[in-house]
Amino acid sequence: MSKDRLVLITNNPHKIAELTPVFREFNVPFKTTSYEKVEIRSDDVAEVARVAAQYAFEEFQCPVVVDDTGLYIDALNGFPKAYAAFVLRTIGITGILRLMQGIDGRTARFITAVGYADGDQLRTFTGVARGVIGYTPQGTRGFGYDPIFIPEGATQSYAQMGQSAKVAISHRTRAFRSFLEWFQKKRGIDNVDQ
Repeated sequence: MSKDRLVLITNNPHKIAELTPVFREFNVPFKTTSYEKVEIRSDDVAEVARVAAQYAFEEFQCPVVVDDTGLYIDALNGFPKAYAAFVLRTIGITGILRLMQGIDGRTARFITAVGYADGDQLRTFTGVARGVIGYTPQGTRGFGYDPIFIPEGATQSYAQMGQSAKVAISHRTRAFRSFLEWFQKKRGIDNVDQ
């Protein structure tokens, strides 16, 4: 891998499709890899992303960016937190809806943390999307919890929205925009120094 090309650590085609327009908006090229990120156990997605970025940098020896997302459902004391992917694989959205049967307070939030490492810097950036958990799955677009998450101010689940509508407001986009704003400034400073 090129030492100066940013590597996005994911092989999830849904994430790549969502993130490509955001990276284009900032004119930041990237490569992807099938490398499986190192994922520690922690309730804090920022800690998970930070450690994953550090390990990925050690593997590739070039600038890397990795993300981790948690779903925090208030009525379930924040469950599944940073373990959202594991819970999705084990009980799925049907299991989450079963846990929430009879619960009226359905507020939740997605938090995405982006970890960046380049050997000199190790940074994290976060993005939050607040909303509610629907009563039934709605829509066929997107992935993960998209059919049951209705973002604040919307009447449709992420899975009912077109990709561009979801990308405009999602937790992942917010986290990566924060990262890319910083990265673009950093890149400008690095170019001036050379």
